[in-house]
Amino acid sequence: MDWIQAFGWQWLHALAQLFLQPFYYVGILFIVLQYRRQVALERRLFSTKLHGLLSETWRTVLWGWLGGLGASVLMAGVGATISPDAVILLWLLSLLLMLVRVRYLCWAYAVGAIGVLQAIAGILPGFRTSESWRWLAEPLLSLQMPALLALVAILHLAEAVFVRMQGARFGMPLFVETKRGKIVGGYRLQGFWPMTLFLLVPLQQAGGGPALPWTPLLGGEAWLNGWTIIGFPVMIGFSEMTISRLPQLKARASSGLLFLYAAAVLGLAALSAWLPFFTIPACLLAIGLHEGMIWYSRWDESRRVPIFTQDRKGLKILAILPGSPAEELGLKAGEIVAKVNGAPVRNKQELHQAFQLNPAFCRLEILDDAGEKRLLKRGIFAGEHHQLGIVLVPDHEVMYYLEERPDSIWAYLSRRLVGLLRNEKRSRSV
Repeated sequence: MDWIQAFGWQWLHALAQLFLQPFYYVGILFIVLQYRRQVALERRLFSTKLHGLLSETWRTVLWGWLGGLGASVLMAGVGATISPDAVILLWLLSLLLMLVRVRYLCWAYAVGAIGVLQAIAGILPGFRTSESWRWLAEPLLSLQMPALLALVAILHLAEAVFVRMQGARFGMPLFVETKRGKIVGGYRLQGFWPMTLFLLVPLQQAGGGPALPWTPLLGGEAWLNGWTIIGFPVMIGFSEMTISRLPQLKARASSGLLFLYAAAVLGLAALSAWLPFFTIPACLLAIGLHEGMIWYSRWDESRRVPIFTQDRKGLKILAILPGSPAEELGLKAGEIVAKVNGAPVRNKQELHQAFQLNPAFCRLEILDDAGEKRLLKRGIFAGEHHQLGIVLVPDHEVMYYLEERPDSIWAYLSRRLVGLLRNEKRSRSV
Protein backbone atom coordinates (compact mmCIF):
# COMPACT_ATOMS: atom_id res chain seq x y z
CA MET A 1 0.00 0.00 0.00
CA ASP A 2 2.88 2.37 0.71
CA TRP A 3 4.12 1.86 -2.85
CA ILE A 4 0.66 2.53 -4.34
CA GLN A 5 0.13 5.68 -2.24
CA ALA A 6 3.59 6.98 -3.09
CA PHE A 7 3.00 6.24 -6.76
CA GLY A 8 -0.25 8.26 -6.71
CA TRP A 9 1.38 11.35 -5.23
CA GLN A 10 4.42 11.08 -7.48
CA TRP A 11 2.21 10.70 -10.54
CA LEU A 12 0.24 13.85 -9.69
CA HIS A 13 3.50 15.74 -9.22
CA ALA A 14 4.77 14.49 -12.59
CA LEU A 15 1.47 15.48 -14.24
CA ALA A 16 1.82 19.03 -12.94
CA GLN A 17 5.44 19.02 -14.09
CA LEU A 18 4.32 18.00 -17.58
CA PHE A 19 1.81 20.85 -17.93
CA LEU A 20 4.50 23.32 -16.93
CA GLN A 21 6.73 22.12 -19.76
CA PRO A 22 6.70 24.66 -22.64
CA PHE A 23 7.80 21.92 -25.04
CA TYR A 24 4.44 20.19 -24.65
CA TYR A 25 2.63 23.24 -26.01
CA VAL A 26 5.25 23.64 -28.72
CA GLY A 27 4.40 20.11 -29.86
CA ILE A 28 0.66 20.79 -29.90
CA LEU A 29 1.22 24.04 -31.82
CA PHE A 30 3.25 22.10 -34.38
CA ILE A 31 0.35 19.61 -34.74
CA VAL A 32 -2.12 22.45 -35.32
CA LEU A 33 0.13 24.03 -37.95
CA GLN A 34 0.50 20.70 -39.71
CA TYR A 35 -3.25 20.10 -39.95
CA ARG A 36 -3.89 23.71 -40.90
CA ARG A 37 -1.45 23.37 -43.75
CA GLN A 38 -3.00 20.07 -44.82
CA VAL A 39 -6.54 21.47 -44.83
CA ALA A 40 -5.35 24.43 -46.92
CA LEU A 41 -3.81 22.06 -49.47
CA GLU A 42 -6.99 19.99 -49.61
CA ARG A 43 -9.13 23.05 -50.24
CA ARG A 44 -6.79 24.20 -52.99
CA LEU A 45 -6.70 20.82 -54.73
CA PHE A 46 -10.28 19.58 -54.24
CA SER A 47 -12.26 22.71 -53.26
CA THR A 48 -13.17 21.04 -49.95
CA LYS A 49 -11.46 19.65 -46.87
CA LEU A 50 -11.03 15.95 -46.17
CA HIS A 51 -9.84 16.33 -42.57
CA GLY A 52 -11.09 18.50 -39.71
CA LEU A 53 -8.55 20.70 -37.94
CA LEU A 54 -9.97 20.49 -34.40
CA SER A 55 -11.15 16.87 -34.54
CA GLU A 56 -7.84 15.58 -35.87
CA THR A 57 -5.85 17.63 -33.34
CA TRP A 58 -7.83 16.33 -30.37
CA ARG A 59 -7.66 12.76 -31.66
CA THR A 60 -3.90 13.06 -32.10
CA VAL A 61 -3.40 14.45 -28.58
CA LEU A 62 -5.55 11.67 -27.11
CA TRP A 63 -3.59 8.96 -28.89
CA GLY A 64 -0.41 10.62 -27.71
CA TRP A 65 -1.56 10.24 -24.11
CA LEU A 66 -2.50 6.59 -24.57
CA GLY A 67 0.75 5.79 -26.35
CA GLY A 68 2.76 7.68 -23.75
CA LEU A 69 1.27 5.68 -20.90
CA GLY A 70 2.03 2.41 -22.69
CA ALA A 71 5.60 3.51 -23.44
CA SER A 72 6.04 4.59 -19.81
CA VAL A 73 5.09 1.12 -18.60
CA LEU A 74 7.65 -0.45 -20.94
CA MET A 75 10.35 1.99 -19.82
CA ALA A 76 9.58 1.19 -16.18
CA GLY A 77 10.09 -2.51 -16.88
CA VAL A 78 13.35 -1.90 -18.71
CA GLY A 79 14.58 0.47 -16.02
CA ALA A 80 15.95 3.00 -18.51
CA THR A 81 15.83 6.48 -17.05
CA ILE A 82 16.73 9.99 -18.16
CA SER A 83 17.14 13.22 -16.21
CA PRO A 84 15.20 16.49 -16.66
CA ASP A 85 18.40 18.07 -18.02
CA ALA A 86 18.51 15.36 -20.68
CA VAL A 87 14.93 16.14 -21.70
CA ILE A 88 15.74 19.83 -22.19
CA LEU A 89 18.91 19.00 -24.14
CA LEU A 90 17.05 16.53 -26.39
CA TRP A 91 14.27 19.03 -27.15
CA LEU A 92 16.68 21.87 -27.91
CA LEU A 93 18.75 19.71 -30.23
CA SER A 94 15.62 18.33 -31.92
CA LEU A 95 14.28 21.82 -32.56
CA LEU A 96 17.61 22.85 -34.07
CA LEU A 97 17.61 19.79 -36.33
CA MET A 98 14.01 20.52 -37.33
CA LEU A 99 15.16 23.80 -38.84
CA VAL A 100 16.96 21.69 -41.45
CA ARG A 101 14.16 19.20 -42.12
CA VAL A 102 10.92 18.53 -40.29
CA ARG A 103 11.53 14.78 -40.13
CA TYR A 104 14.68 15.41 -38.07
CA LEU A 105 12.36 16.19 -35.17
CA CYS A 106 12.57 12.43 -34.53
CA TRP A 107 14.59 11.72 -31.37
CA ALA A 108 16.64 9.05 -33.14
CA TYR A 109 18.71 11.86 -34.67
CA ALA A 110 18.95 13.88 -31.44
CA VAL A 111 20.00 10.86 -29.34
CA GLY A 112 22.53 9.74 -31.94
CA ALA A 113 23.99 13.24 -32.17
CA ILE A 114 24.17 13.52 -28.37
CA GLY A 115 26.08 10.22 -28.19
CA VAL A 116 28.66 11.56 -30.63
CA LEU A 117 28.89 14.91 -28.81
CA GLN A 118 29.33 13.11 -25.50
CA ALA A 119 32.25 11.10 -26.90
CA ILE A 120 33.89 14.24 -28.31
CA ALA A 121 33.36 16.15 -25.05
CA GLY A 122 34.91 13.32 -23.07
CA ILE A 123 38.23 13.55 -24.91
CA LEU A 124 38.47 17.34 -25.20
CA PRO A 125 41.08 18.65 -22.76
CA GLY A 126 39.66 20.92 -20.11
CA PHE A 127 36.04 20.66 -21.28
CA ARG A 128 34.90 18.78 -18.18
CA THR A 129 36.51 21.25 -15.74
CA SER A 130 35.93 24.48 -17.66
CA GLU A 131 33.73 26.98 -15.81
CA SER A 132 32.53 28.48 -19.09
CA TRP A 133 31.17 25.14 -20.35
CA ARG A 134 29.94 23.68 -17.07
CA TRP A 135 26.30 24.42 -18.02
CA LEU A 136 26.70 22.01 -20.96
CA ALA A 137 29.39 19.62 -19.74
CA GLU A 138 27.59 18.39 -16.61
CA PRO A 139 24.26 17.38 -18.23
CA LEU A 140 25.93 16.12 -21.41
CA LEU A 141 28.51 13.89 -19.71
CA SER A 142 26.01 12.57 -17.16
CA LEU A 143 23.63 11.16 -19.78
CA GLN A 144 23.19 7.39 -19.92
CA MET A 145 23.27 6.57 -23.62
CA PRO A 146 21.93 2.99 -23.28
CA ALA A 147 18.85 4.42 -21.58
CA LEU A 148 18.39 7.01 -24.32
CA LEU A 149 18.75 4.37 -27.02
CA ALA A 150 16.16 2.23 -25.23
CA LEU A 151 13.87 5.27 -25.19
CA VAL A 152 14.31 5.69 -28.96
CA ALA A 153 13.44 2.02 -29.49
CA ILE A 154 10.29 2.19 -27.37
CA LEU A 155 9.15 5.43 -29.03
CA HIS A 156 9.49 3.84 -32.46
CA LEU A 157 7.60 0.81 -31.22
CA ALA A 158 4.76 3.14 -30.24
CA GLU A 159 5.06 4.87 -33.61
CA ALA A 160 4.79 1.51 -35.38
CA VAL A 161 1.54 0.80 -33.52
CA PHE A 162 0.18 4.26 -34.33
CA VAL A 163 1.03 3.93 -38.02
CA ARG A 164 -0.55 0.46 -38.21
CA MET A 165 -3.76 1.66 -36.53
CA GLN A 166 -4.06 5.24 -37.78
CA GLY A 167 -1.61 5.72 -40.67
CA ALA A 168 -4.22 5.35 -43.41
CA ARG A 169 -6.48 7.85 -41.67
CA PHE A 170 -3.90 10.58 -42.22
CA GLY A 171 -3.70 9.77 -45.93
CA MET A 172 -4.14 12.86 -48.07
CA PRO A 173 -4.81 12.39 -51.80
CA LEU A 174 -2.56 14.43 -54.06
CA PHE A 175 -1.63 15.02 -57.67
CA VAL A 176 2.11 14.52 -58.06
CA GLU A 177 4.63 14.56 -60.88
CA THR A 178 6.67 11.42 -61.54
CA LYS A 179 10.32 11.44 -62.64
CA ARG A 180 9.12 11.07 -66.22
CA GLY A 181 7.02 14.23 -65.98
CA LYS A 182 3.65 12.48 -65.82
CA ILE A 183 0.98 13.72 -63.38
CA VAL A 184 -0.50 10.85 -61.36
CA GLY A 185 -2.52 10.45 -58.20
CA GLY A 186 -0.93 9.55 -54.90
CA TYR A 187 -1.21 9.76 -51.15
CA ARG A 188 0.85 11.51 -48.54
CA LEU A 189 0.69 9.74 -45.20
CA GLN A 190 1.96 12.14 -42.58
CA GLY A 191 1.22 12.17 -38.88
CA PHE A 192 2.73 13.49 -35.66
CA TRP A 193 1.81 12.67 -32.08
CA PRO A 194 2.75 14.66 -28.94
CA MET A 195 3.37 11.78 -26.55
CA THR A 196 3.44 12.20 -22.77
CA LEU A 197 5.96 10.08 -20.86
CA PHE A 198 6.07 9.45 -17.11
CA LEU A 199 9.38 7.81 -16.25
CA LEU A 200 10.52 6.30 -12.97
CA VAL A 201 13.84 7.79 -11.85
CA PRO A 202 16.01 6.33 -9.03
CA LEU A 203 16.85 8.68 -6.18
CA GLN A 204 20.41 9.45 -5.23
CA GLN A 205 19.98 9.75 -1.44
CA ALA A 206 19.27 6.70 0.71
CA GLY A 207 15.82 6.30 2.21
CA GLY A 208 14.21 8.67 -0.26
CA GLY A 209 11.21 6.47 -0.95
CA PRO A 210 9.82 2.92 -1.04
CA ALA A 211 11.50 0.23 -3.12
CA LEU A 212 10.04 -0.92 -6.41
CA PRO A 213 8.03 -4.17 -6.27
CA TRP A 214 9.93 -5.43 -9.32
CA THR A 215 13.54 -5.47 -10.47
CA PRO A 216 14.23 -3.36 -13.59
CA LEU A 217 16.47 -4.84 -16.29
CA LEU A 218 18.81 -1.83 -16.18
CA GLY A 219 20.05 0.17 -13.24
CA GLY A 220 20.95 -2.57 -10.78
CA GLU A 221 21.52 -1.17 -7.30
CA ALA A 222 20.59 2.37 -8.35
CA TRP A 223 16.95 1.63 -7.41
CA LEU A 224 17.67 0.65 -3.80
CA ASN A 225 17.42 4.25 -2.55
CA GLY A 226 13.85 4.73 -3.80
CA TRP A 227 12.40 6.41 -6.85
CA THR A 228 10.45 9.36 -8.18
CA ILE A 229 8.54 10.13 -11.40
CA ILE A 230 9.23 12.83 -13.97
CA GLY A 231 6.79 13.79 -16.71
CA PHE A 232 7.84 15.21 -20.05
CA PRO A 233 6.56 15.44 -23.64
CA VAL A 234 8.00 13.70 -26.69
CA MET A 235 7.18 14.23 -30.37
CA ILE A 236 7.01 11.26 -32.70
CA GLY A 237 5.85 11.21 -36.29
CA PHE A 238 6.20 9.76 -39.75
CA SER A 239 5.89 10.95 -43.33
CA GLU A 240 5.45 8.71 -46.37
CA MET A 241 4.46 9.19 -49.99
CA THR A 242 2.92 6.52 -52.20
CA ILE A 243 1.68 6.39 -55.78
CA SER A 244 1.74 2.61 -56.05
CA ARG A 245 -0.27 1.38 -53.06
CA LEU A 246 -3.51 2.06 -51.27
CA PRO A 247 -3.00 4.01 -48.04
CA GLN A 248 -3.85 0.96 -45.89
CA LEU A 249 -1.19 -1.17 -47.57
CA LYS A 250 1.43 1.57 -47.41
CA ALA A 251 0.74 2.15 -43.71
CA ARG A 252 1.10 -1.58 -43.03
CA ALA A 253 4.43 -1.73 -44.86
CA SER A 254 5.74 1.36 -43.02
CA SER A 255 4.63 -0.09 -39.70
CA GLY A 256 6.56 -3.28 -40.37
CA LEU A 257 9.75 -1.32 -41.03
CA LEU A 258 9.27 0.63 -37.81
CA PHE A 259 8.85 -2.59 -35.81
CA LEU A 260 12.14 -3.90 -37.23
CA TYR A 261 13.91 -0.62 -36.48
CA ALA A 262 12.62 -0.57 -32.88
CA ALA A 263 13.86 -4.12 -32.32
CA ALA A 264 17.28 -3.29 -33.80
CA VAL A 265 17.76 -0.16 -31.66
CA LEU A 266 16.66 -2.01 -28.53
CA GLY A 267 19.38 -4.57 -29.29
CA LEU A 268 21.89 -1.74 -29.73
CA ALA A 269 20.83 -0.30 -26.35
CA ALA A 270 21.43 -3.66 -24.66
CA LEU A 271 24.85 -4.07 -26.32
CA SER A 272 25.93 -0.56 -25.31
CA ALA A 273 24.84 -1.28 -21.70
CA TRP A 274 26.90 -4.48 -21.55
CA LEU A 275 29.79 -3.22 -23.71
CA PRO A 276 30.36 0.51 -23.02
CA PHE A 277 32.88 0.85 -25.88
CA PHE A 278 30.04 -0.01 -28.29
CA THR A 279 28.06 3.13 -27.33
CA ILE A 280 29.34 5.36 -30.16
CA PRO A 281 28.82 2.74 -32.90
CA ALA A 282 25.34 2.14 -31.47
CA CYS A 283 24.48 5.85 -31.69
CA LEU A 284 25.75 6.09 -35.25
CA LEU A 285 23.87 2.93 -36.21
CA ALA A 286 20.67 4.36 -34.71
CA ILE A 287 20.93 7.28 -37.14
CA GLY A 288 22.15 5.17 -40.06
CA LEU A 289 19.42 2.55 -39.70
CA HIS A 290 16.78 5.28 -39.53
CA GLU A 291 18.08 6.83 -42.74
CA GLY A 292 18.32 3.36 -44.27
CA MET A 293 14.68 2.68 -43.41
CA ILE A 294 13.64 5.90 -45.15
CA TRP A 295 15.87 5.18 -48.16
CA TYR A 296 14.48 1.63 -48.51
CA SER A 297 10.89 2.86 -48.37
CA ARG A 298 11.56 5.39 -51.14
CA TRP A 299 13.50 2.87 -53.24
CA ASP A 300 10.72 0.32 -52.88
CA GLU A 301 8.21 2.95 -53.94
CA SER A 302 10.26 4.04 -56.97
CA ARG A 303 10.42 0.54 -58.45
CA ARG A 304 6.66 0.03 -58.36
CA VAL A 305 4.12 0.99 -61.02
CA PRO A 306 1.75 3.91 -60.22
CA ILE A 307 -1.81 2.70 -59.71
CA PHE A 308 -3.70 5.99 -59.55
CA THR A 309 -3.60 6.66 -63.28
CA GLN A 310 -6.22 6.87 -66.00
CA ASP A 311 -7.72 3.56 -67.08
CA ARG A 312 -9.33 2.56 -70.38
CA LYS A 313 -12.10 0.73 -68.54
CA GLY A 314 -13.44 3.90 -66.95
CA LEU A 315 -12.67 6.57 -64.38
CA LYS A 316 -10.44 5.44 -61.52
CA ILE A 317 -11.23 6.71 -58.03
CA LEU A 318 -8.41 8.40 -56.12
CA ALA A 319 -10.33 9.22 -52.94
CA ILE A 320 -13.80 9.54 -51.43
CA LEU A 321 -14.91 12.67 -49.62
CA PRO A 322 -15.96 11.90 -46.02
CA GLY A 323 -19.71 12.06 -45.39
CA SER A 324 -20.47 12.09 -49.12
CA PRO A 325 -22.99 9.97 -51.10
CA ALA A 326 -20.02 8.01 -52.53
CA GLU A 327 -18.96 7.02 -49.00
CA GLU A 328 -22.55 6.02 -48.24
CA LEU A 329 -22.55 3.79 -51.35
CA GLY A 330 -19.35 2.09 -50.19
CA LEU A 331 -17.10 3.27 -53.01
CA LYS A 332 -13.37 2.91 -52.35
CA ALA A 333 -10.11 4.33 -53.65
CA GLY A 334 -8.68 2.27 -56.51
CA GLU A 335 -12.06 1.21 -57.90
CA ILE A 336 -13.22 2.19 -61.40
CA VAL A 337 -16.48 3.88 -62.41
CA ALA A 338 -17.24 2.10 -65.69
CA LYS A 339 -20.80 3.30 -66.42
CA VAL A 340 -23.20 5.91 -65.06
CA ASN A 341 -26.91 5.55 -65.90
CA GLY A 342 -25.95 2.96 -68.52
CA ALA A 343 -23.53 5.25 -70.35
CA PRO A 344 -19.77 4.41 -70.47
CA VAL A 345 -17.59 7.13 -68.95
CA ARG A 346 -13.94 7.73 -69.89
CA ASN A 347 -13.47 11.36 -68.92
CA LYS A 348 -15.05 14.04 -66.73
CA GLN A 349 -17.15 15.43 -69.57
CA GLU A 350 -18.76 12.04 -70.19
CA LEU A 351 -19.29 11.63 -66.46
CA HIS A 352 -21.15 14.93 -66.18
CA GLN A 353 -23.24 14.12 -69.24
CA ALA A 354 -24.11 10.70 -67.83
CA PHE A 355 -25.30 12.23 -64.56
CA GLN A 356 -27.54 14.59 -66.55
CA LEU A 357 -29.34 11.63 -68.13
CA ASN A 358 -31.24 11.30 -64.85
CA PRO A 359 -30.55 14.25 -62.52
CA ALA A 360 -32.63 12.75 -59.68
CA PHE A 361 -31.22 9.23 -59.70
CA CYS A 362 -28.01 7.44 -60.67
CA ARG A 363 -27.02 3.86 -61.46
CA LEU A 364 -23.31 3.10 -61.21
CA GLU A 365 -21.39 0.16 -62.63
CA ILE A 366 -18.23 -0.25 -60.55
CA LEU A 367 -15.16 -2.43 -61.15
CA ASP A 368 -13.28 -3.38 -57.99
CA ASP A 369 -9.57 -4.22 -57.65
CA ALA A 370 -10.17 -7.76 -58.90
CA GLY A 371 -12.13 -6.55 -61.96
CA GLU A 372 -15.45 -7.79 -60.58
CA LYS A 373 -18.54 -5.75 -61.44
CA ARG A 374 -21.11 -4.46 -58.98
CA LEU A 375 -24.14 -2.24 -59.51
CA LEU A 376 -25.06 0.59 -57.16
CA LYS A 377 -28.14 2.77 -57.13
CA ARG A 378 -28.97 5.97 -55.28
CA GLY A 379 -31.13 9.05 -55.48
CA ILE A 380 -29.48 12.44 -56.01
CA PHE A 381 -30.66 15.28 -53.78
CA ALA A 382 -30.24 19.04 -54.02
CA GLY A 383 -27.02 20.42 -52.56
CA GLU A 384 -25.04 17.18 -52.88
CA HIS A 385 -21.63 17.00 -54.55
CA HIS A 386 -21.90 17.04 -58.35
CA GLN A 387 -19.73 13.87 -58.52
CA LEU A 388 -21.26 12.25 -55.43
CA GLY A 389 -18.05 13.03 -53.53
CA ILE A 390 -15.74 11.08 -55.84
CA VAL A 391 -12.19 12.40 -56.33
CA LEU A 392 -10.85 11.08 -59.63
CA VAL A 393 -7.28 10.46 -60.64
CA PRO A 394 -5.73 13.42 -62.51
CA ASP A 395 -6.14 13.89 -66.25
CA HIS A 396 -4.44 16.18 -68.76
CA GLU A 397 -6.59 19.12 -67.60
CA VAL A 398 -5.41 19.09 -64.00
CA MET A 399 -4.63 22.61 -62.80
CA TYR A 400 -2.48 21.95 -59.73
CA TYR A 401 -0.07 19.30 -58.60
CA LEU A 402 2.36 18.93 -55.73
CA GLU A 403 6.02 19.61 -56.22
CA GLU A 404 7.83 17.16 -53.94
CA ARG A 405 10.69 18.59 -51.91
CA PRO A 406 11.96 18.19 -48.34
CA ASP A 407 9.74 19.96 -45.82
CA SER A 408 11.29 22.56 -43.57
CA ILE A 409 9.78 24.22 -40.54
CA TRP A 410 9.53 27.46 -42.52
CA ALA A 411 6.89 25.82 -44.73
CA TYR A 412 4.76 25.26 -41.63
CA LEU A 413 5.19 28.79 -40.33
CA SER A 414 4.81 30.55 -43.66
CA ARG A 415 1.62 32.42 -44.40
CA ARG A 416 1.62 30.91 -47.86
CA LEU A 417 0.63 27.47 -46.60
CA VAL A 418 0.07 26.19 -50.12
CA GLY A 419 3.42 27.35 -51.44
CA LEU A 420 4.33 23.82 -52.56
CA LEU A 421 1.63 23.89 -55.22
CA ARG A 422 2.54 24.82 -58.74
CA ASN A 423 0.25 25.85 -61.52
CA GLU A 424 0.96 23.23 -64.15
CA LYS A 425 -0.52 25.14 -67.08
CA ARG A 426 1.53 28.20 -66.22
CA SER A 427 4.73 26.17 -65.99
CA ARG A 428 4.05 24.59 -69.35
CA SER A 429 3.53 27.93 -71.05
CA VAL A 430 6.82 29.38 -69.81
